[in-house]
Amino acid sequence: MAHPTGTGSSEESGSSWSAREQGEGPSTPARERTQGGGPLTTREVELMNAYWRACNYLAVGMIYLQDNPLLHRPLVPTDVKHRLLGHWGASPALSFVWVHLNRLIVEQGLDVVFVAGPGHGAPGVLGPAYLEGTYSEVYPDKSPDEEGMRKFFKQFSFPGHIGSHVTPETPGSIHEGGELGYSLSHAYGMAFDNPDLIVACVVGDGEAETGPLATAWHSNKFLNPARDGAVLPILNLNGYKIANPTILARISPEELESLFVGYGYKPYFVEGSDPAQMHQKMAETLERAVEEIRALQKTARQTDTPTRPRWPMIVLRSPKGWTGPKELDGHKLEGSWRSHQVPFANVRENPSHLKALEDWMRSYRPEELFDAQGRLNPEVRSLAPKGSRRMSANPHANGGLLRKTLRLPDFRDYAVKVGTRGTTLHENTKPLGEFLRDIMRDNPTNFRVFGPDETASNRLQAIYQVSKKAWMANLLPEDLDGGELARDGRVMEMLSEHTLLGWLEGYLLTGRHGLFHTYEAFAHVIDSMFNQHAKWLDISKNHVSWRAPVASENILLSSTVWRQDHNGFSHQDPGFIDLVTNKSGSVTRIYLPPDANTLLVVADQCLRSTDCVNVIVADKQKHLQFTSIDEAVSHCAKGFGIWKRASTDQDAEPDVIMASCGDVATQEALAAASILRARAPNLKLRFVNIVDLFKLQSSADHPHGSTQREIQSLFPPGKPIIFSFHGYASLIHKLAYRFINHEDLHVHGYREKGNINTPFELAILNETSRFHLVIDVIDRVTGMQAKAGHLKEEMRNAILDNLAYAHEHGKDRPEIADWTWPD
Repeated sequence: MAHPTGTGSSEESGSSWSAREQGEGPSTPARERTQGGGPLTTREVELMNAYWRACNYLAVGMIYLQDNPLLHRPLVPTDVKHRLLGHWGASPALSFVWVHLNRLIVEQGLDVVFVAGPGHGAPGVLGPAYLEGTYSEVYPDKSPDEEGMRKFFKQFSFPGHIGSHVTPETPGSIHEGGELGYSLSHAYGMAFDNPDLIVACVVGDGEAETGPLATAWHSNKFLNPARDGAVLPILNLNGYKIANPTILARISPEELESLFVGYGYKPYFVEGSDPAQMHQKMAETLERAVEEIRALQKTARQTDTPTRPRWPMIVLRSPKGWTGPKELDGHKLEGSWRSHQVPFANVRENPSHLKALEDWMRSYRPEELFDAQGRLNPEVRSLAPKGSRRMSANPHANGGLLRKTLRLPDFRDYAVKVGTRGTTLHENTKPLGEFLRDIMRDNPTNFRVFGPDETASNRLQAIYQVSKKAWMANLLPEDLDGGELARDGRVMEMLSEHTLLGWLEGYLLTGRHGLFHTYEAFAHVIDSMFNQHAKWLDISKNHVSWRAPVASENILLSSTVWRQDHNGFSHQDPGFIDLVTNKSGSVTRIYLPPDANTLLVVADQCLRSTDCVNVIVADKQKHLQFTSIDEAVSHCAKGFGIWKRASTDQDAEPDVIMASCGDVATQEALAAASILRARAPNLKLRFVNIVDLFKLQSSADHPHGSTQREIQSLFPPGKPIIFSFHGYASLIHKLAYRFINHEDLHVHGYREKGNINTPFELAILNETSRFHLVIDVIDRVTGMQAKAGHLKEEMRNAILDNLAYAHEHGKDRPEIADWTWPD
């Protein structure tokens, strides 16, 4: 298949009005009515409307037809699909905007990417992609003729073919819109560090009711006109969701304008339903918006200290299901919620509905648009841009084509020097911050770090030495005193995980690199957003051959469950990684490095990878260091392995395996092993540490998984495995259930027990402490209960004693807090 690189060839009419430029706040709205007939000639209106009619004809055909695509004969029931799936309501407005953007692209040579927020309006994007020729280049069987059009219609929302959204199979798209709310944050992510790009983002008025979208309007406070591209938001007010009116369509024009002026935009309104009038209004408004964008950028690029401009945006008020049937069976269709999906069904069984469908499709006059062979009228076809200027072939929408390999310094240069193992304390994420600092220094225009006001909190503050936080809003003198804000900053911080991750995804999908970090418990805020990106990558990587690989989405979870004793129960949740294991193994990776050096190795590996979501769990507090950098390289290459220095089973069969995964979990497991080595010297103990969590899954289920032989070499069947795990115990059982020695597995993990505890008290409450691990070994090793009764009693007493100490003194005993590995 070819790569879409671009190298191949109703309502009352209303009026157009704009907001007056505001100073400190909104004033009385001032309408600027379109004067005269507008910028288009009569012939231009006719041709643009013809192109739009062709788009709408294709949209209806996709939803309804599987045969007779050009209506060369009257429709019969067998021409219609058995299952009518898709969304008509938003499609006409999407293709309307597309046609008008094409005009300016051709006239001004613009570089434009199209984002369809209402992804349910896929027919409104697929139609233009087909008419521009890109679709046929990528999928040659969907040729620009009658047979190709028939296949093009039938494939839509049809088993074995493509879905009803703007899926990864759609050339020109990097935003599916299956789940609403992320279009605008994706759009801004695309624009960062893309100085010549304009991202036209059509936001649905239903989508505008979501929390992620509402917050994303504030992205204009982070877009630097001197070095970034521009986002042109286009809010489509079609009035209805699937079964209800939309909020923004039912407030007054004055209130709506004030809302967007308050967000910092300069809104222009294009309202009506008459095609000829709307073409004139949209053409005039788009011209003005693009002219203002270029003027704002020019001004900013001629000054050393650019300020935040008031960027233009457009509110397009058009009927839901525009140009569709006005009514059917006594029910209003156009301009109603009934046109959201399939305006009317039962077409195969109801002759009047079949007739209504044919009349609807013939109202677009396809015989004027396509010749007998199904080729688009040449004069109409000439309206589309050529090559990579086609939005359906814009290389930014296939960002892997533009991706450049990161210039990465040698991670070994940032290693923590470890003398005696398990005695050196260091903040695990601090060396990572220094590593990221130099990556940003060496890749100043294609690498950014994103996090919710926690860069310093997560000990990554070394980044500020080369780049401050991006900030285009007002600056106060005190911001310069450690606030780390700057107009030219590339560290992205705000308190919306949704917006941050949306920025990162837009940035990655247009060919750049980055890292997102957040507190572990609050990664759940972006659970569903992660799901959508993982699904996109899965399809792109495994089913869409023309999509070039993009840089992986790297997520660092810090401030973890076991060191949130000061924040309490609300901040204690290690469950995000459980969610990650539900997605395709081809695109998911989870790492729990036990110390700073293994974290560096893992980070380097993740930043080099493509087409994955890499989740790294690493706490920010000071922890004991267990591996030299060379040991870390070897250990991470294997993903898991035996730590000989903690084991006592050399050249012998182990009595028990002590396993660990996670930084605090590893420390407690080593402490338990130390107790057993001292108090049960004849016990043959094997210590296994896991860095790559998916090594515990079968190789049949995950590319990083293990074979039964690999598992048995570390965990011999019939031997108890006492597993100290960072997260919920059930996750280990879920991953390892295929292995024959799964029944030997006994996992200690977080049990939803926590409050304002000391660190060790938290471990005790969840039965993950060293004392609980020792007790479990005693209980499960054959013959040990009778021999180690006194040791078990000591462990039980130690648990009670440490709880009492914490409650009396508000801290852990020094021998716990200051414990080092003496072996």
